[in-house]
Amino acid sequence: MASRPALSTAGSREIYAGSEFRDSLSLLDILYANHFEGESFHRKYLEQTEENFYRGAPPEWLNFHISEQAESDGTGSPFIKRDGYDTLVQQIRQRRKLSGTSTVKLFHQPGCGGTTLAMQVLWDLRKTFRCAALTGSTSNISDVAEEVVHLFTAGSRGHQNTVLLLLNDELILDDLQNIITMKIAEQEIVTHMPVVIFLSCIRKDAVLQSDHVFLQEVLSESEKKRFNEKKEELQTNFSQAYIQEALPGLVECEDSIHGDLSLEDRMKPFSDLIITFQRDTRSEKRVCMAHPMIAKCCTEMMAEAGVTRSDTTRNLLTCLCSDEVPPSLLGFVKDMLTKRRPKEMKHEEDPTKSTESEECKEKFSKLILDIQKMEDKAQCASVLKVATKQFDQNPFYPQALACFYYIEIKDYKKAEMWAKRAKERDPQNSFVADTLGQRPVKPGEILQLATKAIEAFKDEEELAENEHGKDMKEDGNTKVSHTFNTRGQFGYLQVCNLVFDLLVRQNQTWRGVLTKKVSMGSVLGLLGDNKLYRFNDLINSLRDEVERKCAFFDKFLTYSKPDMKKDDALYISRDTSDCYRKYVGESPPKHLKQKGADLIQKLKQNQADTSAGVLSCLDREYTESEIKEVTTWWEEIVLYKDSVTALVNYIFSHIMLINVGAIFPSNCKFLTAFRQKMPLTSKDAPELHMLALLLYWPTDIEEKCVFDLSQLIQCMRCSYDHAYKTHFRSRYLRPLFSIGKGQDLNRIVHRKVLEGLVLKQNKETMQDWGNNWNNEKIFKDPEVQKRLLKVDGEVRNYRVYATVGGTAIKVDANLQNSLWKPRQVSFYLGFTIRGPVAFDIQTQTEEKGEKGNIL
Repeated sequence: MASRPALSTAGSREIYAGSEFRDSLSLLDILYANHFEGESFHRKYLEQTEENFYRGAPPEWLNFHISEQAESDGTGSPFIKRDGYDTLVQQIRQRRKLSGTSTVKLFHQPGCGGTTLAMQVLWDLRKTFRCAALTGSTSNISDVAEEVVHLFTAGSRGHQNTVLLLLNDELILDDLQNIITMKIAEQEIVTHMPVVIFLSCIRKDAVLQSDHVFLQEVLSESEKKRFNEKKEELQTNFSQAYIQEALPGLVECEDSIHGDLSLEDRMKPFSDLIITFQRDTRSEKRVCMAHPMIAKCCTEMMAEAGVTRSDTTRNLLTCLCSDEVPPSLLGFVKDMLTKRRPKEMKHEEDPTKSTESEECKEKFSKLILDIQKMEDKAQCASVLKVATKQFDQNPFYPQALACFYYIEIKDYKKAEMWAKRAKERDPQNSFVADTLGQRPVKPGEILQLATKAIEAFKDEEELAENEHGKDMKEDGNTKVSHTFNTRGQFGYLQVCNLVFDLLVRQNQTWRGVLTKKVSMGSVLGLLGDNKLYRFNDLINSLRDEVERKCAFFDKFLTYSKPDMKKDDALYISRDTSDCYRKYVGESPPKHLKQKGADLIQKLKQNQADTSAGVLSCLDREYTESEIKEVTTWWEEIVLYKDSVTALVNYIFSHIMLINVGAIFPSNCKFLTAFRQKMPLTSKDAPELHMLALLLYWPTDIEEKCVFDLSQLIQCMRCSYDHAYKTHFRSRYLRPLFSIGKGQDLNRIVHRKVLEGLVLKQNKETMQDWGNNWNNEKIFKDPEVQKRLLKVDGEVRNYRVYATVGGTAIKVDANLQNSLWKPRQVSFYLGFTIRGPVAFDIQTQTEEKGEKGNIL
């Protein structure tokens, strides 16, 4: 008789899981501590399960149970352990000593057994952890987090245990960790152990990091030895020669696969080459080749016999996708035809560069690229047309077809036609709209095509702005985008860059027209075509729109980044700056007559006419003399213009000057004028609030602030929500400044100064820089510690507070995993555009009458 499902506890005991608990976890595949114990299976069923696995089907929990029983009975050898097994287990056990949530990463090449290794680790640790695999939808991360917390807390308070969760979607990892922390805090759960350890299984062709396990397609010598020892039970490393010998008759079966027989019967005598399997009772049956190498060789041999890749793909689309299509097949076809793989990284490329950026991906899916290489472009378009017709509601196939016509066939009319078709299918999806914005290459059609492109990108920008509006549904069929789509703004700038280059290359008169130094009507004769005046409205709008969109990217790139570990692709800032220089920086428009216009133009030439521009001076590596000029220009503007923004920018530029080591009076002018603007309201810009907090946060010799710090912080967060939350919603906010030792403006330390201290001491390159912020390694550097002020505080209720004059001031934490244990702490205080953040949170201890810090 089968045992009731049981969960392990931290005390090495087991508690039974009732049916109500089991039914509540629909997104997790739970591996119970006593999985299969007491159950009996028919011998043929066990044999078929083993045969499917050893022939290439995905593993089931039962495969590990069968192997474990065979070893126990002495009838078989243990399940083979790959080279990375021991390292993974060791890393997971080490994470058990930490608090909160943590991650162990397993990188693996496709088809090399990465999932099998991960499941084997879970199976062997099922009595130590509460093991599960995330198999359900990840569209609502909050639901996943709820189930993980429920699994962790199952049973009474003394029966909690850490969840070991197998995860295949790396993109949701950071958000899932944060939401789990929030759920724990909301439910006021007291923890004395890690809540969850993620085993993140990531498909990669190559990995540069050495601190993670990487499973390769080719077996190591030790693995070959282990497989050879079990050759009676497992297939060994595949031999190319063996497959070439085994498959020559495959082409004879071409006509037999269209009959009424079952797939296995149709494939005889080649049924050994395929596997039919079912992942679980809720899933439909699937078929795959026994090994990727077999599939590759079959494809090549069929092509040699006249059955091309495009023929096979069209047959798949028309025969298997004609009736009701299973969800798994829908996803497979979509990936096969539209999923673009990362390009292979060259040795000289920066390994920290985002692999999700457009320039780091192939132009089309691997299948489309293979068809183009082995056949021709017409066949690629044909396949995508069939898919577009077959899946007549899906916008991504006509989108891919439009891209192919534009990039490869150079047929812009057809590209536009299919792009419109894509947009008609999903008019609210901003990620589809930009296909209309393909860039022109024929000079004679520049403005005509630019008009269409700009309209498309404006439409995409508007859709992106509305994707997270109050009227958007967050459930049902409408999926709210997790990230803010900036391709509308960036696509606009790319079009403007190209328009400027192409037109100015033909006639230098265009330079003055596009920068609004001269009106288009006054130089039509020089341009040689009076009909061009119909584009006057477009031309007049370009400079102002470029300036607005560049200002957006200034803030976007200065204040935030994709996540804690990754920077934006360099081409974004490069192309943005290039476009700004062409349209805005080179010359002032003719209508600027007011006082100070020349000063504003000088600031624009230096991209320092906004707060974000001033705050990025160090990131742009401006020299001391350049920053002095910026400071002087803002000072002159403040003298004749009563503008709080100008006042703030002058003070910020002064702070920048101090941070590059300039010998300059620390008692900045106009600080009194800024103080008179206090108190600020939530309608004021976040930059004003940040400056106020930097100026009024008590120094190391002050006991308390003259203002209510909690109120200032809350006001700043409201201001941030209004100004930037929609755009930065999924991004990591950069620390702009930290509170240092000293007085007045001298104690405000820019992020680049801290980075410079570490780079100078350790002679690192920026390629080595990734971990310095995300694991807070930078704060371990003695030079950084000398520069910064340590703030006292406490952690309670999964939140961190700074203690100022006996008052607890709530601040954010850079690392959520620092908040699991209530205690007295000290930390360094940094400031993002949203407010103060605690970095390097350390437990306080009294040692020899002096304060010290321990991990």
